[in-house]
Amino acid sequence: MKKIILVFILFSQFGLAKEKDSIATNPFFKYHKQLEEFDFCDACGCSASGGSMGFASMINSNFVGIRYFNQSYESNDGLYTNSPWYNEDFNTMQIWARIPVVKSVQISALVPYHFHSRERNIGTENINGIGDITVLAMYQLYQTKKDSALFSHSLQVGTGVKLPTGKFNQANAGGVNPSFQVGTGSWDYLFAAEYVIKRKKLGLNTMLNYIVKTENEKLYRFGNQINYAGTFFYLVETPKYIVVPQLGFAGEKYDDNYQYNQKVRNTAGDVFFSKLGFEIGRDKFSLGANAMLPINQNLTGGNVKANYRWSVNLNYSL
Repeated sequence: MKKIILVFILFSQFGLAKEKDSIATNPFFKYHKQLEEFDFCDACGCSASGGSMGFASMINSNFVGIRYFNQSYESNDGLYTNSPWYNEDFNTMQIWARIPVVKSVQISALVPYHFHSRERNIGTENINGIGDITVLAMYQLYQTKKDSALFSHSLQVGTGVKLPTGKFNQANAGGVNPSFQVGTGSWDYLFAAEYVIKRKKLGLNTMLNYIVKTENEKLYRFGNQINYAGTFFYLVETPKYIVVPQLGFAGEKYDDNYQYNQKVRNTAGDVFFSKLGFEIGRDKFSLGANAMLPINQNLTGGNVKANYRWSVNLNYSL
């Protein structure tokens, strides 16, 4: 049933609508941008939850929203060639918001609640609790000014912090998948950039961000992380709705974890996803869905496999 849901997808990447067409006057179009990318996710989502990260111009706009996010994995201890694979299910309910504070600067915040489960040879293990809260500031470095320009461009850069509000479990850190957590227990720092190019109703959103992880109180440090993504989108306007179908890719790369200043084996990795999605908006409301399927991956030395990710969200413009 879950795989049927994968047909749905992606968030609205409306951040380029500076052209003087009818879409620019729609209040929904003004407040919702590429937030489907807004994620800070360790190898299996124990951080803020999501799937890569992206940003867009939100000048003169406020919104608050809620999103449900699911990630499916399988893990294997690798002790024997016939060792069984166990299912791992990561779930997150997230409140998010974006508020412009001064001209060209927007503050975004993510408040996640995680409820994860995984199979073990002794039964099912469950963990739940508030995750790590993330706050991010983005500055619009460049925006096309001329309406007559052949292409419109937008470039944003920013930085942020992830607070250690989620509980870190030392015992789980020693398992096959050390990211089976509701929090990292560490202060982590983010550096991000997003570039968007658009021609009429067709556009491309690209993003790159780097997350610096620090050591937590248990002397455990998750590896630094690079996220990147590219998403093509097309704006479809009707008298009552705006629909934005999207198609793209996303990648994540993780450095080795460390404990007591010693490298933890089989904790580095990378994964490359395809993405498909849509966003539909009317008045002050927007509804979106997205899915990600792995194309290539090497997580924790091959002992963890990503199956899919999907999410749905509902936003309201303030």
